[in-house]
Amino acid sequence: MEVTYYGHAAVKVKSDVKMLFDPWIEENPKFRGELKDVEDVDLVLVTHDHADHGFSDAVRICKRTGATLVGIFELASQAEARGVKTAVGGNIGGPIKVKGVEVILTPAVHSCSAGSPVGFVVLTSEGAVYHAGDTGLFYAMKLIGELYRPKVAFLPVGGFYTMGPREAAKAVELISPEKVVPIHWGTFPVLEETPDRFVEEVKKLGVDTEVIVLKPGEKAEV
Repeated sequence: MEVTYYGHAAVKVKSDVKMLFDPWIEENPKFRGELKDVEDVDLVLVTHDHADHGFSDAVRICKRTGATLVGIFELASQAEARGVKTAVGGNIGGPIKVKGVEVILTPAVHSCSAGSPVGFVVLTSEGAVYHAGDTGLFYAMKLIGELYRPKVAFLPVGGFYTMGPREAAKAVELISPEKVVPIHWGTFPVLEETPDRFVEEVKKLGVDTEVIVLKPGEKAEV
């Protein structure tokens, strides 16, 4: 599968379907692109309604392209009210079948205004993808790893609003994905400027997970 990082928590994954997570694009200071640069997608998955996770951009993308928006029930309902034709609103724990893949909404330890913050596991023929959204460390991440065995996990590492490097490294140990891509770093002054400390913390734990550091706009095969 192909992964493209757009900065902050915005990620595209091309596998059985083209998935776009937390598409904060137009006001993202770390990605010098436009919505048209990311709009070739089937699913747009939004973890929560904080402005830096792209709900407004997700609505624009779905209205222009016909892509399906996936999120917690309350957020999907807001998307429909704003003109999105196909929005799928689930809740934590319940598998959802959409566009030929299975999506599981996972807990995320954070805050939001609509519903609850979530992460996503998407099960594809190439393996599971786990986008944790904005979250602190929680021990049930071990269950996510045991149940779905992610091929790739996208974990916030910047601290302040989410896990920092040490906590995110422990999350890697709990989840044990094949590969991990650090996200949610360097966007604001209060966040870690780079993922370097995260890389070092993962090395200290000696886990068998490959860390793939991508700069905004970069892509990789995983």
